Amino acid sequence: MDGENQSIISEFFLQGISESPEQQQLVFGIFLSMYLVTLTGNVLIILAIGFDPHLHTPMYFFLVNLSFVDMGLTSSTVIKMLVNVQTQHHTISYMGCLTQMYFFLMFGDLDSFFLAVMSYDHFVAICHPLYYSTVMSPQACALLLAICWIFTNIVALTHTLLVAQLSFCVIGEIAHFFCDIIPVLKLSYSDTHINELMVFALGGTVLNVPFICIVISYIHIVSAILRVRAPWGGGGKAFSTCSSHLCVVCVFYGTLFSAYLCPPSVTSEEKDIAAAAVYTVVTPMLNPFIYSLRNKDMKGTLKRLLSHRTIFSS
Repeated sequence: MDGENQSIISEFFLQGISESPEQQQLVFGIFLSMYLVTLTGNVLIILAIGFDPHLHTPMYFFLVNLSFVDMGLTSSTVIKMLVNVQTQHHTISYMGCLTQMYFFLMFGDLDSFFLAVMSYDHFVAICHPLYYSTVMSPQACALLLAICWIFTNIVALTHTLLVAQLSFCVIGEIAHFFCDIIPVLKLSYSDTHINELMVFALGGTVLNVPFICIVISYIHIVSAILRVRAPWGGGGKAFSTCSSHLCVVCVFYGTLFSAYLCPPSVTSEEKDIAAAAVYTVVTPMLNPFIYSLRNKDMKGTLKRLLSHRTIFSS
């Protein structure tokens, strides 16, 4: 298309979850409640782990970072949606859309990588307990964290910059409640083959590599647990430690794979929105409950924190 016929778009229209005013108010109440629960639960986890020296271990170190990422993932999508519903102004600026896309991709990718790192932590703790303190040293944990942040920032920045090179119609309606990359690409009249190739290549890497690492880790974990013959049920205790993480992995990757890896003929916009709502709102809200309520140390620390008792006593 000729340059004189191209127009610089200033904003997009976000379709949202529902077009009915009555349903919008219901959606606003539900999502606001879930968002507040998400913030409260994850903040409590961060405070509890930060204040209790007994929880300053690699497992809880990664759990703190996962809680921070979960809050970022939810905030990057839900806040704008809530504002749009409340003001009935369902638009987002062009730069706002790119910014939202960047943070959504970064936090979403971080979630995937942190789940893989936590599965590796469980693998070392269960399969190689004698080497755990050496393998999962503070330096190693910091290195793993840095690698996750650097790689996911590169991936998110790559997608965002490639989208910024595209041309869009003056009026663009995104069939979603936030600026996800695939619905945004559908609005461009530029050649998006490179963008689609990068979504397939980088997206496949971000989803599949951590998932494969998790599967391999749990194959070794299950094999080690099945070899346990302790009469006091050491294998059951070990599996109980991993079960909460495994529940989160199943929900997170199940919704991601259904949203991004299904052929267009199999999925639909409604299913995409529902899947996105699960992994951007529901999963971050459930994580604090899954990880803390099934953990005796976390439950004890949270009780002392909420009852204003000291948590530094031995």
